[in-house]
Amino acid sequence: MKDKLSIAVLFGGQSSEHEVSCVSAVAVISAIDKEKYDLILIGITKGGQWIKVEDIEAIKNGTWKRGDTRAIISPEAAEQSVLLIKDNKVRMQKIDVVFPVLHGMYGEDGTVQGIFELAKIPYVGCGVLSSSVSMDKVYTKIIVDALGIRQAAYVLIYRSDLDDLETCVRKVEDELKYPVFVKPSKAGSSQGVSKAKDKEGLKEALLSAGQHDLKILVEETITGRELECAVLGGYGPRASKVGEILPADDFYTYDAKYNNEDSQTDLHPDLSEGIMEKVRESALQIFKAVEGFGLSRVDFFLETGSNDIVFNEINTLPGFTSISMYPMLWEDSGIDNKQLVEHLIESAFLRYAD
Repeated sequence: MKDKLSIAVLFGGQSSEHEVSCVSAVAVISAIDKEKYDLILIGITKGGQWIKVEDIEAIKNGTWKRGDTRAIISPEAAEQSVLLIKDNKVRMQKIDVVFPVLHGMYGEDGTVQGIFELAKIPYVGCGVLSSSVSMDKVYTKIIVDALGIRQAAYVLIYRSDLDDLETCVRKVEDELKYPVFVKPSKAGSSQGVSKAKDKEGLKEALLSAGQHDLKILVEETITGRELECAVLGGYGPRASKVGEILPADDFYTYDAKYNNEDSQTDLHPDLSEGIMEKVRESALQIFKAVEGFGLSRVDFFLETGSNDIVFNEINTLPGFTSISMYPMLWEDSGIDNKQLVEHLIESAFLRYAD
């Protein structure tokens, strides 16, 4: 009988999406074929400690953070191993592939991907370049501008400029009309995102976003429906059907996504002829332009009145929770979680082979 492969699953992390990552990890781990893979579970605390986790139950109840064995991926290419450290003793455990179920900064932004590249270990998802430019909304906009795909007009503010808040406000008001959306350039799951309806609201929103990132993106408000498309694959990626978000709040905030049961997803939205295909084509264009690989979810608005498709953002490691659009869209297309996870793991080996 062929020996099983060893897969390291990373979750948690130092970002504001730590808790969502833990929930996503439970779904991914549950879907991994245990007959084919030996699991090494590695939880990363908010403080940056890498801990070996004994089982999925410890993730569910949160006790994994009390683990006493460190589990650190060695950057040495000759080793392809996890260093397990306990009581000042170190042993090495070989790993064949990594599945980083990490959302946001220090996980979805190219940082851990760089470690995998140094270690020459196959890993699931987008590479260093794709992860970093997609995590940074400003750089994503620069790339999408070159594609000619419409997106919201924006103004860039730096955290260092916030000492002169009045000048920042004037800069925004010279370019955009209220209401505006204010976002940290590199935060995810709508963390630090606010809708400002007037000058005072803009000041508060800028200061709030500045707590999450050095760059702040202020965008015009696009009124319309929120559409999402899942992309899957390596060198020949495919796009799913299009789903619609029906947020309970004024916009799809972090609380609306994960805590408000009134927020809903529609996997079969009623769309005018040609809209779904345009969204799917645009999603693939953007995915390829940022050198995406493995998976991404690409989000758009369908503007009220004009019926224009307006790009919003790309997520290179979208959520895998029970209410996450990415796995739901593929399941609706006949690919369940087990098949989806196996496909993603296989794509990791494909890229490594090339």
